[in-house]
Amino acid sequence: MSFSHDYRSPATPTDWNAQAANLDAGLRAYMLRVYNWMASGLLLTGIVAYVIANTSLSHLFFQVVQVPGGLVPRPTLLGDVAMLSPLAFVLVMSFGLNRLSLQGAQALFWAFCATMGASMANIFVIYTDTSIVRVFLVTACMFAATSLWGYVTKANLLRFSSFLMMGLFGLLIAGLVNLFLKSPALYYVYSIVGVFIFTAFSAFDAQRIRVTYPQLAAYEGPEMTAKRSVYDALSLYLNFINLFQFLLQFMGVRNSND
Repeated sequence: MSFSHDYRSPATPTDWNAQAANLDAGLRAYMLRVYNWMASGLLLTGIVAYVIANTSLSHLFFQVVQVPGGLVPRPTLLGDVAMLSPLAFVLVMSFGLNRLSLQGAQALFWAFCATMGASMANIFVIYTDTSIVRVFLVTACMFAATSLWGYVTKANLLRFSSFLMMGLFGLLIAGLVNLFLKSPALYYVYSIVGVFIFTAFSAFDAQRIRVTYPQLAAYEGPEMTAKRSVYDALSLYLNFINLFQFLLQFMGVRNSND
């Protein structure tokens, strides 16, 4: 008679430390990939916006018209399409996570960033170049500080998910209402609330990415992990773009002919 034993010794502290070190290294590499995607997208958006605003391409997207208050850009039909198409890209990417290939998700991300640049080209007509650069730097500092805090804090920011979504929907409704009311006071409050909400989202998403990464690393393969990094970069990108636009609304200096 023979006896066999399938005995596995419990993990030692050294094993746990090695696993934790590998997880930390993987998380740092993943976060670096996410922020690289986000920064590259912002760079593409800025280049496209600047080129369209400062070349003959601007006539395809908007026309500068004279109004009692000065010169303002009015979107053409192509400009209206450019302003609405980012929403379509976000919906396709959001609902196509499992259907899109990695290359498809990456291509959509680049297309989205380029389209966003086309939709934002008119800011170079409305605001001075100096104020755009200044607000961009302020946005970058705020975003970096809040996302870093969200990444390292021990506070549970994920419990505020429903409040942030309610605030976002309220912001959208207020923006639509003010399209008809055109109230300067409401517009100012709307901008301040928008800054607060997307600053909070910057911290929230940084923590969400950190918290969900262990599960992603444990249960998903390299391709899905790479694809998820594009989606996480899109979330951070949208936070940055929205924060920049809201800050520009009350910190930007308008051109003298506006």
